[in-house]
Amino acid sequence: MILDRIIEVKKAEVASLKSTRALPELKNRIRDLPSPRNFSEAISSRECAIIAEIKRRSPSKGVFREDFHPARIARIYEESGAASVSVVTDRPFFGGDERHLTDVKGCVRLPLMRKDFVIDPYQIYETRYLGADALLLIACILEKDQLREYCSLAQSLGLSVLCEVHSAGELDKALASDARIIGINNRDLMTFSVDLKTSTGLASAIPADRIIVSESGIRSRRDIDRLTKAGIHAFLIGETLMTAENMGTKLRELLGKK
Repeated sequence: MILDRIIEVKKAEVASLKSTRALPELKNRIRDLPSPRNFSEAISSRECAIIAEIKRRSPSKGVFREDFHPARIARIYEESGAASVSVVTDRPFFGGDERHLTDVKGCVRLPLMRKDFVIDPYQIYETRYLGADALLLIACILEKDQLREYCSLAQSLGLSVLCEVHSAGELDKALASDARIIGINNRDLMTFSVDLKTSTGLASAIPADRIIVSESGIRSRRDIDRLTKAGIHAFLIGETLMTAENMGTKLRELLGKK
């Protein structure tokens, strides 16, 4: 399965990172960094909050656009009404790079989420070092105790956590970790099939004091209206924006703006 391959590659990648930039060095550099921007507030203070994603390609769809300039894309997102920006940093499978995150950080004022496959505490410290304000934790690739530990560590560093789930069992795991932002991925990471019913089906089981984010497969304002009726007001959108002829126009359309 593609997810198994991704995790195996990620393990080797993290091992290499640890040998080139030691954890004590990361911790020392983090101490002097300014406080993260408030991702949680940014996506919960609007009736429709879009986390606009920057990613070059995916394993299932290939390259989304050749004219790929993360900083330029981020400015378009900010000018067009995004609540925050998600930056995919996985290189082997999604064409990302940690430099995309640092480039974007310097050109927009929006909170930034690092989207990657976090399997080791080292990556959480690295995320803070790179300047992200939030990170993604995927429930299906972490054990229950790991997820709780990683959420706690991220929060201790000032990072918001978007905990991603796809099933009722994964949701139980996320709630047990006390994650405050629950992302419902409409894409099954095992098969890469997408169904918005995943979000509408799981949303009612999430306590009212949590922020719900619907992820993947959102293509139109009609999709957002459908999800809003299920009590969801934040949306992580990548492919639809990245493949749009005019990303700014598409983002405003999704937000219901002319």
